[in-house]
Amino acid sequence: MATPTTRRGFLTFLVAAPTLTVATNLTADALPSLPAPAEITDLGDLLILAGTPTANMLVLEVTPDGEVRFQLPRAEVGQGITTAVAMLVAEEMDVPVSDVRVSLSDARAELLFNQLTGGSNTIRSVYGPVRRTAAAARARLVAAAAQQWKAQSATLSTRDGSVVAPDGRTATFGDLTAAAAKLTSTITAQPKSEEQHRVVGTSQPRVDARAMVTGQMRYTLDLDVPGAMPTVVRRPPTINGSVRTVDDSAAKAMPGVIAIAVVPTGVAVMAETFGQAIAAKDALEVTWNRGTVDELSDADIKAKLRAATLPFVVPPLLTQHIDGEFDFAFVSHAPLETNSAIADVRADRAEIWAGLKSPIVAKQTIAAALGLPQDSVTVHVTQGGGSFGRRLFFDAALEAAQISKAMRRPVKLMWTRVDDMRHGRARSASHHKIRATYALGQVLTFEHRVASVETDFRHGLGEILTATAAHLPVGGNLSFAQTVFLTTVKVPYHFGVVTQLLNEVPLRMHTGSWRSVYSANTRGAEEIMVDELAARLGKDPVAFRRETLKTDRQRAVLDKVAAAGEWGRTMPQGFAQGVGFHDEYKSCTACLVEMDARDPKNPRVIKAVIAVDVGRPINPLGVRAQMLGGLTDAISTTLRAGLHIEKGLPLEGSYSQFHYARQKDSPPQVEIHVMPANGEPGGAGELGVPAAVGAIANAYARATGIKPRSFPITFPVDFDPFPR
Repeated sequence: MATPTTRRGFLTFLVAAPTLTVATNLTADALPSLPAPAEITDLGDLLILAGTPTANMLVLEVTPDGEVRFQLPRAEVGQGITTAVAMLVAEEMDVPVSDVRVSLSDARAELLFNQLTGGSNTIRSVYGPVRRTAAAARARLVAAAAQQWKAQSATLSTRDGSVVAPDGRTATFGDLTAAAAKLTSTITAQPKSEEQHRVVGTSQPRVDARAMVTGQMRYTLDLDVPGAMPTVVRRPPTINGSVRTVDDSAAKAMPGVIAIAVVPTGVAVMAETFGQAIAAKDALEVTWNRGTVDELSDADIKAKLRAATLPFVVPPLLTQHIDGEFDFAFVSHAPLETNSAIADVRADRAEIWAGLKSPIVAKQTIAAALGLPQDSVTVHVTQGGGSFGRRLFFDAALEAAQISKAMRRPVKLMWTRVDDMRHGRARSASHHKIRATYALGQVLTFEHRVASVETDFRHGLGEILTATAAHLPVGGNLSFAQTVFLTTVKVPYHFGVVTQLLNEVPLRMHTGSWRSVYSANTRGAEEIMVDELAARLGKDPVAFRRETLKTDRQRAVLDKVAAAGEWGRTMPQGFAQGVGFHDEYKSCTACLVEMDARDPKNPRVIKAVIAVDVGRPINPLGVRAQMLGGLTDAISTTLRAGLHIEKGLPLEGSYSQFHYARQKDSPPQVEIHVMPANGEPGGAGELGVPAAVGAIANAYARATGIKPRSFPITFPVDFDPFPR
């Protein structure tokens, strides 16, 4: 099915389809009313609000063989949304999940702000629209059967992809699809009530699992685009450097080399194989102009952050208090699939393939860079091999388009692992100061001051926040960073007067949203302080959290993890438990870990117990996978994984140097408890990191007697960096 590029084209497409192809009611009165500013409580609410005008512009088709095809305007990068959406469709249409095919939509400019994947928001935002679309399709199929049988629709039911009459007659959806497409009458439909769900809420294996484990999954570089040849880029020795001069004579003479071109990001080399392209890239003689942070190293950046930290309000001598300061290093996203894209740019048009979480902005930016009308640029969204925020940026797609235009031929661009580590996006380094005051066993004030290298939001989120400024609960004149910070980071405890302030240092580095953005560090540091507050007040860490948490729902999650993890059990010397809690995206979680820190320089998490409440879990198996991923990210970045910056460039260039958790670092025992459904779906993708960061740091402190203040805890340069 071709993707329409305008609203009118979209409507024409629906009407002209020979088989049943539907979207929900597209009239203005079918759209939900916009929420009042007081109803906006988090970033997900803002994303849903921005997407509301186009929320029902989803495409579902029933084919003659009974297959249900759904186009999802989001990016699947391993988080399992295609499986969850297939379950929603299967639920409403009474078809097996195996009969639903979910594909990723091309960039659809008519969706405006409704095609960005981020903020743990996909299921929250599509839960209603997908169900309504599928319910509308089911209703039209039932109406077609009723017309054929001269029966009342209300007397018919659906089961296993068929309409069933009271007398036992059946008609498959495939047999009815053409007739259903011709119906002209208005047919109303309502999704099932949650009490009627038989698929939603059950654990389902991923619809793409077999393809992934057998190597059949087609990622960007697996696509066979005619004429697209392997291409790599020789990149500068510092961030944002540019080419001054290049001698490519030796490289041109090497086997397999097809073309060489200078582009804004470096020197591109195309060859018959990637091996030949990499060899020729290394043979180039290039001199470079300076980058934007050439003189900066870790110590310089830390000094800038400390100087930028805003002051506390409460003086230290006014009452009893406890202070803490924390440093967090830059962290690479490090998805298994490095940055890649395919581009075919012609004089009058361009076609792009890449794993993209903000494809509309990618389409707009690429069109402007190429000097083409947006309607002449087609952007295909491919499944990505991981993201964690990395694929919000479309730098590979833009770069591939620029190379294709320069070389006048299709290109298959791959960033090497070194490229992605050193010139890709990273979580910003940050410095944190926390002060809590207390008296008579109660916390009176809780102040958190965060100074961070500026996080880049120029991937579509900024435009969304601008469009929804009138509905911001904190005022529409705040910066993008402040808005994200204040709508995601919240203290879940009754801690008196709470203030959390962010100040960003505008260094021109390649930063981006890393899984849970500000929360991993900010809430992780706060959970460390909660333990230290409990100790100062002579209270057990779990009991202290339980008495200060704000809601029964939060306490239920904490109680579950404490009971399941046997909080407080006696452990040998050098071993300890730690606990952390986090509430975000209308969900909440608690994490309890056990750590072996007999060697403080080589600690290992040996057990983890997690409890999570996401409101209404669509696929509990998928929720568990998300929480396990969050735990692994927390183990990695709390204990060993980070980036060292030396004179304008990260030193790390591979997984052997960026010490992300291996199998030997993962706990052999993990329990994840998904709480029963109790409302609308909340977010899960980023939820698991902050609580686990706090739990791991707290376990380390209890096991070693050392209060961790700099993360990752073990962070030597124990490798020989790759040449610049």
